[in-house]
Formats: sequence, C-alpha cells, structure tokens
Amino acid sequence: MFSDFVDFLKKYMNNTAMVVFVTIPQKKAKTFVKALLEERACACVNILKGVESFFWWQGKIDSQEEALLIIKTKQSAYSKLKKIIKLNHPYDLPEIIGFKIDKIDSEYQKWLNKETNV
Repeated sequence: MFSDFVDFLKKYMNNTAMVVFVTIPQKKAKTFVKALLEERACACVNILKGVESFFWWQGKIDSQEEALLIIKTKQSAYSKLKKIIKLNHPYDLPEIIGFKIDKIDSEYQKWLNKETNV
C-alpha cells in the first residue's frame, strides 16, 4: 500500500507542469524555439518580442533588446530542457528560471504530458 502511494507521488511529481522563462536575442528566438520543440523538451513556447533587459555583467550595468520565451513543460523534462538550452543558447550565462504551476486546466495538463517526452 505504501509503495502504491510512493508510485503515485513519483508520477505526480514527474508530471507537474512548469513554466520556464528564458531570454534570447530576438533574431535567434524562432530557430531556438524550434530546436526545443523538436527535442520534445517542452509542449509550447510563447515568444514575447521587444523585451529590454538591464543587468550587471562583468562589473558594469549593461542592457540588451531581447525576446522572452515562456516555455511550458513538465518537471520530469526540466533537466533535458535545461541541457538543450545551455548547449544551444548564444549567451555564456543564459537566464533559465522555472516555476512549478500550482493550478492548471486538466485537459491542458493531459496535452502537455502527451506532447512533452523525456
């Protein structure tokens, strides 16, 4: 009985939906997103163009016009997604910020689980 509960928790945790934010130069966004989708590391990505980022880099304040990627995936695919991002991103230190989704439509969750493979 306890092992059934543990199996349930593992399945639940692996299928927990996530949103991951990544910024990238606008000109590279579409090609980058296609690579993420082709690897099935996520189910959907929104590209928000025209984001102006300000940040500390190498001891001074810098800025960059970028696109913000809003990536929908599941927790079990996060490591794969992060690896693909780091291998293909043009920045030395890409922004990769993930959040677990607390509330989600059950049909959307089923679709996300189906389309995201690990």
